[in-house]
Amino acid sequence: MKLISERTARINTENAFKVGPYIAALEEAGNKVVKCNLGEPDFPLPVHIRDEVKRQLDLDNVHYTNPQGVPSLRKAVAKYIGANRGLEYSPEQVVVFPGGKPPIGLCQQTYTNPGDEIIYPSPGFPIYESFIRYVGAVPVPLHLREEIGFSFTGADLEKLITPKTKLIYMNFPSNPTGGVATREQLEEIADVILRKCDENVRIYSDEIYEHILFDGARHHSIAAIPGMKDKTLIATGASKSYSWTGGRIGWVVFPSVEEAKLFTNLNINYFSCIPPYNQEGARLAIEAPESVGTIATMNEAFQRRRDFVVEALNAMPGVSCQVPSGAFYVFPNIAGVIENLGIDRAFAGLPAEIKATTSPSTLFQMFLLWQYCVATMDRKSFGQIGTENMHFLRLSIATGMDDLKLGMERMAEAVNDKEGFARFFEAGEHFA
Repeated sequence: MKLISERTARINTENAFKVGPYIAALEEAGNKVVKCNLGEPDFPLPVHIRDEVKRQLDLDNVHYTNPQGVPSLRKAVAKYIGANRGLEYSPEQVVVFPGGKPPIGLCQQTYTNPGDEIIYPSPGFPIYESFIRYVGAVPVPLHLREEIGFSFTGADLEKLITPKTKLIYMNFPSNPTGGVATREQLEEIADVILRKCDENVRIYSDEIYEHILFDGARHHSIAAIPGMKDKTLIATGASKSYSWTGGRIGWVVFPSVEEAKLFTNLNINYFSCIPPYNQEGARLAIEAPESVGTIATMNEAFQRRRDFVVEALNAMPGVSCQVPSGAFYVFPNIAGVIENLGIDRAFAGLPAEIKATTSPSTLFQMFLLWQYCVATMDRKSFGQIGTENMHFLRLSIATGMDDLKLGMERMAEAVNDKEGFARFFEAGEHFA
């Protein structure tokens, strides 16, 4: 009899947190690490939101509350989402969760049975893929195409839809690529869904980066395309827009009140309720005019950093980086670096058991971390199925400009350090 269940053994992790102990070890040894790994804004929680949380604590608003979410926040979410997307929702269609991750897995548990298929973007937020096998469903990666701005067409999606399709994940603006969908793209994708999918297929539209946009780009939701509102879950929250990753406040607007009730029951079973003082802080964040200014200030800084980092990366031999229109990441193609440093040949010579846990881009990621103290994320961290010969890194620009300048200086040296990589590889450590 095994201690651990088969389903728990099947679940994967999020490598952004896996890198944390490596960074800690380097810092304890006295190294300055440039942290481009975590998707966490480096701005403080806006003062008006922080003050509201403090006020709620002073009011002793610290007790059990509505498992669906406090009515004031649900009302604010329904009003904002509806107005922003030209739709009408009731507060009873809104459920509040402890962050953006829980509803991803809960949707897989709720809408799929073993053997059902789940389509998700790759590269994409790693939790989409990691949880699928846990629930016994079948992962179907929708590989985003670099040549069209790390997006996909209706035809790309249509090839993957089968009678077993039950759930489709979408994420615009995108993590890790920063891709932003146009209205026309979403209309094309919606046409395919409406023609090819059963009425009980659900679309999970992850819009957590909805406010992080550059160069005049606009956010569009597939829920706003005619015919899609009744099929689409809109998921977003407070972590990215308000630099409040530790507040753990996310929400989903469901197509029906009945579905919202099902997820409220899951909340009861898993979480009881979400801290009411933070919910009231999120309510103020949505409603307060000051929030517009704080978001604009962040976006201006992110855009300056994006411009600098993209230019610096494209000046490096073997690196090619597109200009993202949203989120706070860049996703450079490092295929040339993999070839120039001999990483592809080194990888090919590894034993099969080591190959299974790493990749050429992982080897460069680890080389960059352990030898140059620059923390990034590899391609495998954002979907592993069918990613052979896909050589990319994700760099978060949610860190200060001084650190980014230092990181680019170090990376520019690393991409030319063939002898250094050879020594790193020969040491046989830190391959994953």
